[in-house]
Amino acid sequence: MENKKTTYNRRSFLKSSALAGGGLMLTFNWFSTAKAAEKMQELNLPEQWAELTGYIKITPDNVITILCPNPEFGQNVMTSLPMIIAEELDADWKNVVVEMGPHDNVKLGPQFTGGSNSVRMYWKPLREAGAAARYMLRQAAAQTWKVPLEEVTTKNGIIVHPGTMKAAKYGEFAQIAATLPVPKDLKLKDPKEFSIVRSSKKNVEGQKIVTGQPVFGLDYRVDGMLIAMIQHPPAFGMKLKSFDAAQTLKMPGIKEVFSLQLYKEGFEQGGFDTRTFNDLLVVVGKTTWEVMNARKKLKVQWEPVSDTKDTMSGRGGKREVIVPAGLESTDSQLQKMQEYAQKPAQLLRRDGDPEAAFKGAAQVIERTYTAPFLAHNCMEPMNFFAHVTPEKAVVAGPLQAPGWAEPTLSKLLDLPADKIEIQMTRMGGGFGRRAYAQYMYEAALISKKVNAPVKLIYTREDDMTYGIYRPMYTATYRAALDANKNLIAFHVKGGGIPEHPVHANRFPAGAVDNYLAEAWQIPSNITIGAFRAPRSNFNAAAEQSFLDEVAEAMGKDPIEMRLELLDRAAKNPVGKDNDYDAARYAEVLKLVREKSGWATTQDGKYSRGVAAYFCHNSYAAHVVDMVTRDGKPYVERVFSAVDCGVVVNPDAATNMVQGAVVDGIGNAFFGGLTHKDGVAQQSNFDKYRLIRHNEAPKQIDVHFVQNDIDPTGLGEPPFPPVFAAVANALYKNTGKRHYKQPFSNELPGKGDKQL
Repeated sequence: MENKKTTYNRRSFLKSSALAGGGLMLTFNWFSTAKAAEKMQELNLPEQWAELTGYIKITPDNVITILCPNPEFGQNVMTSLPMIIAEELDADWKNVVVEMGPHDNVKLGPQFTGGSNSVRMYWKPLREAGAAARYMLRQAAAQTWKVPLEEVTTKNGIIVHPGTMKAAKYGEFAQIAATLPVPKDLKLKDPKEFSIVRSSKKNVEGQKIVTGQPVFGLDYRVDGMLIAMIQHPPAFGMKLKSFDAAQTLKMPGIKEVFSLQLYKEGFEQGGFDTRTFNDLLVVVGKTTWEVMNARKKLKVQWEPVSDTKDTMSGRGGKREVIVPAGLESTDSQLQKMQEYAQKPAQLLRRDGDPEAAFKGAAQVIERTYTAPFLAHNCMEPMNFFAHVTPEKAVVAGPLQAPGWAEPTLSKLLDLPADKIEIQMTRMGGGFGRRAYAQYMYEAALISKKVNAPVKLIYTREDDMTYGIYRPMYTATYRAALDANKNLIAFHVKGGGIPEHPVHANRFPAGAVDNYLAEAWQIPSNITIGAFRAPRSNFNAAAEQSFLDEVAEAMGKDPIEMRLELLDRAAKNPVGKDNDYDAARYAEVLKLVREKSGWATTQDGKYSRGVAAYFCHNSYAAHVVDMVTRDGKPYVERVFSAVDCGVVVNPDAATNMVQGAVVDGIGNAFFGGLTHKDGVAQQSNFDKYRLIRHNEAPKQIDVHFVQNDIDPTGLGEPPFPPVFAAVANALYKNTGKRHYKQPFSNELPGKGDKQL
């Protein structure tokens, strides 16, 4: 057993028998611990969100209710986080009821789902909470039975004293436990003792989902609710000039048509606020179908915008951002990126003397990689409900970061935070898109304007042309080899619109004596946002494709070449800021090599590609096996290896990796969104190509490195290396290296290309 010193006291724990119906209710402020405070700083969370509280309720009839604080969008935190509490509580999982916690940035903190941080941040605090509740229940039994505390044990929600053969369910002592002081020294289980964690549990909301019960934002409705839709400008760089709604107002079911501003002049936006089109033209009616049809009757005039100055706060402090005017096109953007790539750039890292090494190299390999904007395309369209009155605001819908959005909503509505109720529904996909809450703000402002409950709905076309895309990226990689084919220098210079993709301190930084990382970026009025594994999803694709080509030039097996570099980084690293653990990185490569049978490709049936990457505190590697089917390359099977520390729920973790693999293959082959004079050229799935069911691999084998390291991220880390593994397999399949995403543009097959 492990002794764990905590800072818990009666102020950070609250107990109430009344709220638990005569049982025990335990709440805990886990952000009061030093470790949690450190993690807050890593996420740059504002101080006003420093309190985060979780709940355990045990009723006299032995029902254990655990509230999940974090929003759920398919990553299964509503199952995995309660499992962590139940493990240390020694509960019977069959008696555990899980509920989505309410939004409360005092009791439950920012409640942010993103950055692959949910399990990582909650791991120790939730364990400590479960251990505290178990200790108090044992103490209550010991006092009642008049036996030594150390002789009282628990198992599956039963308290036992072997000496007297006395036993009781947790619920029988919950009320007494509620009167006891909270322990300061908690004994946490050794991972080898886990019986709930590391065992697969079914999704606690699975039955609701498959039986069609209302769990998603689109399901939310109240009596008298109206439907709203927004008509936004047809192009980035345009704004509303005037409109005529006469014909629209004659359509059945239409209540109002009006314009309003999202942010007033000089409004200070929060760190995760954004503004694509600030002047909103709104149609409100009784039903979705009526509003969709009526919106088509609008007569609107648009005009170009001027340069706009936005004031942003959070995420590193207050700053001003100039959003340029103009109607941007993909062709001109690509040309501008090529021009910027030739200019001096921002120095991110320099080790040794890379310029001299390149000058004296026997061979220099240089390749440039590009990738387009990507739309998030959550399967549940963007939506939010709002009912705003002068006294109170109730909003409900799918949102990744309610705590980060509430301060902005409070300012927009001129209502104090304690008069705002945010109800969190399950999300039908997020991928970073639902961290940006402007659609919630829009719904609230519309409700306030019409003085009625309103649900705002985006069509697929609205969402795909509204922005918040994965940025457009490019990067040039150079490697210098000496006369003996040794890697002596490495250089990456990356840029993007409107941000660059470079992670300067990641592999192979630390493994090469002479290393240079530079970056540049071009401002744009096309709005971008976090996209599953931000920046890493491109950086891994380019870097790992390039390393494969370098390995070929060195005459080395691509896995062996990477392992040699990682061995150097582990034993004699260059620099002090390397952000990866070389030994853990190497372990996933060794595991995927073993599980895939890398050395035996089954008589040449498969074209094999490999890639590995570190991001969001975890390590992932994939081997992709590709075949030719009907004249086209097809990924038939994939072997994946992941080190994310302790795996809380193995089946759910496997599913998450498999989903990342399919998502990565689809985006690598088909994903891309282009613009012409500011107009998105892909507005629905007829032109924005997604992977199809028959194109998904027949087999995806997932393997986890077994260790007792505290859990790290999993939602994002498996995604980035998929792109490069596909590219490297594609080279073996076609004999051609691919440097531009999506790869389908350079492959045969009429009607299957994306761009």
